[in-house]
Amino acid sequence: MLFQVYGENSMYQILGWVLVFTALILTNEIQRRSKLGGYGFFVGVLGALTVYFIAIYVGAARGAQWALNNPTYLYMNSWFHYAKLYAAAAGCIGFMWLKYHTALGKKDWFKVFPFVIVAINILIAVASDFESAIKGSIALAETGSRWWLSSEGVWLYGGWWNIANGVAGLVNIFCMTGWWSIYTSKKKDDMLWPDMTWVYILAYDIWNFEYTYLNLPTHTWYCGFALLLAPTFAAIFWNKGGWIQNRANTLATWCMFAQVFPLFLDKSRFSVIPSLYADGFMDAAIHPTLVDPRAGGIIAVLSILVNVAALAYIIKRAKAQHKNPYKNEIFVGTRDFEEAMARAEA
Repeated sequence: MLFQVYGENSMYQILGWVLVFTALILTNEIQRRSKLGGYGFFVGVLGALTVYFIAIYVGAARGAQWALNNPTYLYMNSWFHYAKLYAAAAGCIGFMWLKYHTALGKKDWFKVFPFVIVAINILIAVASDFESAIKGSIALAETGSRWWLSSEGVWLYGGWWNIANGVAGLVNIFCMTGWWSIYTSKKKDDMLWPDMTWVYILAYDIWNFEYTYLNLPTHTWYCGFALLLAPTFAAIFWNKGGWIQNRANTLATWCMFAQVFPLFLDKSRFSVIPSLYADGFMDAAIHPTLVDPRAGGIIAVLSILVNVAALAYIIKRAKAQHKNPYKNEIFVGTRDFEEAMARAEA
């Protein structure tokens, strides 16, 4: 079993998942369908939150108790969360520039922006995976256990599984094809990347789920399950070719929520921990005594195998078509590609 969803809070945990999934679907629809929705979230709301974050850290530096006791300051203080939030938001804004054909969005060279920003987001996670592996090894040498306590008060279990998944993330970057093949939908509600088909989405989702499972264990029920499923669900049923835009929108939205309301994830009836915590709980003040790393190890192996298989398939198609898979589209003729292109402007 991946998660500990049982007991008196199980109904709250399931309800929390449904609420998060539904909210991400709905906010994505608002963000993608209008300029006001998109810029309102990723410039307006994020701008206000940036002022809030700065105020917290200025207050904390001055010893203000309201800041020192602020949940954002206590539970969302790692470099990763801030890097991920602003990198995802940058992707959302850049995708809108492409979608709405702004002065910069009209430039042919700017079509490579989606690849660049997605690669940056992946590298942020890869660096975090490797960091956990290193700290797990240091903890093993010093304490005889791979458990190490993050700055946010979460016990993480670093090991080879982090390295394997980090390598899978690096492979995943090269599974993005047709870098310059970016389009706008006829209704101008989506930036389309038709060559990013189910092959890439599957490889990415497995890799990213494993990343959250290993490195954000107290959040992964939501950010590794609901958050990944929301853009994939939309791409399957009504938004062919728009998966990467959906992914950026939902990721940035989730990061803003989690940064402000971390107690929903960590200390509420809606909190969910994975099977890794074999003691049955996660408490920063109590060093774990038991561990069940099997799920993380199995998914790490699956992550690297699926990503290597996806890359091998891409290379095979590219060779058969005598194309450079990064300069050209190689999934032409597949159902996903053709359905996405049917939505694109002529």
